[in-house]
Amino acid sequence: MSGSVTTVSQPARPSAGSSGAVPRLRKPRRHSPGRPRRSVLLTVLTGLILLYSLVPLVWLVISATKTQEGLAHSFGLWFNGDFALWDNIKETFTYNDGVFSRWLLNTVLYVALGAGGATLLAVLGGYALAKFDFPGKRAVFAVVIGAVAVPGTALAVPTFLMFSKMGLTDTPWAVIIPSLISPFGLYLMWVFATEAVPAELMEAARIDGAGELRTFFQVVLPLLAPGIVTVSLFTMVATWNNYFLPLIMLKDPDWYPLTLGLNSWNAQAATAGGTPVFHLVITGSLITILPLIAAFLLLQKYWQSGLAAGSVKE
Repeated sequence: MSGSVTTVSQPARPSAGSSGAVPRLRKPRRHSPGRPRRSVLLTVLTGLILLYSLVPLVWLVISATKTQEGLAHSFGLWFNGDFALWDNIKETFTYNDGVFSRWLLNTVLYVALGAGGATLLAVLGGYALAKFDFPGKRAVFAVVIGAVAVPGTALAVPTFLMFSKMGLTDTPWAVIIPSLISPFGLYLMWVFATEAVPAELMEAARIDGAGELRTFFQVVLPLLAPGIVTVSLFTMVATWNNYFLPLIMLKDPDWYPLTLGLNSWNAQAATAGGTPVFHLVITGSLITILPLIAAFLLLQKYWQSGLAAGSVKE
C-alpha cells in the first residue's frame, strides 16, 4: 500500500495592484501622557483673558507718558507727540510739597506691620490648628470658615464705632490692627500645614530632644516656606490696595495710603477752583503697582507651589 502525501493549498495573497487588495486600517493615535492635549477653545479663552488683563496695563503705561493736555487730545492706546514720563514722575514726587512720598511711606508701613503681622499670626495659628488637638477645635474651624465668608466691608462700620470709642481713629493703628486679621490666610496655612508637615518628622525631632520652639523654627518653618510666601502675597496685596477701611478711619491726609491719596488728587478737579492733575494720578497709579508686580515676579515659584500644595492626595 503506497503512502500518499496530502498537500493543503493556501489562498493566494492578492497583489498590490489587484482590485481585491485588503486596505490597511490606520491605528488610532494614542495620547501621550507627557504631552498635553491642544484645545482651540481653551486657547481662545486664555487669549481673551490675557487681553482683558493687559489692555488696562498698556493703557496705564502709555497714558503715563502724556501731559495733562495730551491726555485730552490723543488716542488712549497710543503715544502722544511729547514723551513726558520722566517729567511726570518728577512732578508726582514734588507736587504739593512731596506728599506722594509720604503716602508711599504710609502704605509701606501699613503693609509691613499689617500684612507682616497677619502672615505671622496665620502661620502660627494654622500650624497649631493643623498639628495639635485641643477642645473646641471644630468650633474654631467653623468660626474661621464663617469669617472667610464675611466681606471686610461689612465689618468696617462696626470696627470704626469700636475704634472711635477707644480713641484710635485717625491714627495708623486704625488701619494696622484690622489688617492683622486674615481668616483666609489662616485657613490656607491650616490646610498647607496639614499636608506639608509630616507628623513622623515632628516626632523624630522631639525624640532627639528638640523642644516645641526649636521644632517649629528649625523643622517646620522651612517646610512651610511656600505657604508663607503665598499668604504674605495675598495679605500684602489686600493691605496695599485697601481703600474702604482707611477712607472711614482716617481724616488727616498725612496718614493717607496711596489709594486714598490718589483718589483725593482725582477728586481735586471736581472741587471749586481745583486744578485737574489727571496725569499725576495716572503716573502715581503706575508707580503704585510696580512693587506688586515685582513681588509677584520674584516670588512666583514659591507662590505657585504654595497654591498647588495639597491638591494631590497620596
